[in-house]
Amino acid sequence: MKDSPKKILVADDHDIVRKGLRETLEDEIPKVIIGEAENGAQVIEQVAKQKWDMVLLDINMEGRSGLDVLEDLRRSHPKLPVLILSMYPEDELAVRALKQGAAGYISKRRASEELVVAVKKVLAGGRYITSTVAEKLAANLQRETEQPLHESLSNREFQVMRMIAMGSSLKEIAAELSISAKTVGTYHTRLFQKMGMNSDIELTRYALANKLVD
Repeated sequence: MKDSPKKILVADDHDIVRKGLRETLEDEIPKVIIGEAENGAQVIEQVAKQKWDMVLLDINMEGRSGLDVLEDLRRSHPKLPVLILSMYPEDELAVRALKQGAAGYISKRRASEELVVAVKKVLAGGRYITSTVAEKLAANLQRETEQPLHESLSNREFQVMRMIAMGSSLKEIAAELSISAKTVGTYHTRLFQKMGMNSDIELTRYALANKLVD
């Protein structure tokens, strides 16, 4: 890290968050070069244009979710480390992201010092996993024969379920994800089929019980 500058692509759909992340990393990491992206499409475009040492990726951007973008990056640039940043605590989202190949998962609620520790570890070729996430991963391995219902969902289905559980209507979900209401309806139907449920109330109770939403 001392000899050549490290290039980090920061992806978040809030200007003020990107600015804060940029300032923190520039203060703590010598010669670092920071690029910015405000949505999934820009991440894919930036990664295709030039070489990055890592991507700091928000999981909950407008349009395509961070998990969808992570899946694309794992296919197109399997060696590019991706550190997931989220406003949500280390719940099942962290396990899902790590199983998809993320180099780490950190909550925005944690101190900036921990963010820097995580970024430095990933830049050095390691993975950043907190003790909380490590315990969840271990528990997940132990119950592989009894996977929770939401493990069968695609990333988009999982995203729609969480949005429903947080009180969004299907019309609002369509607008937020930039997809048609018909497509959201299809995901909605698949959720009921895969989860064996018949109402949004059941989905919401499940999501709360499994700490998939705050």
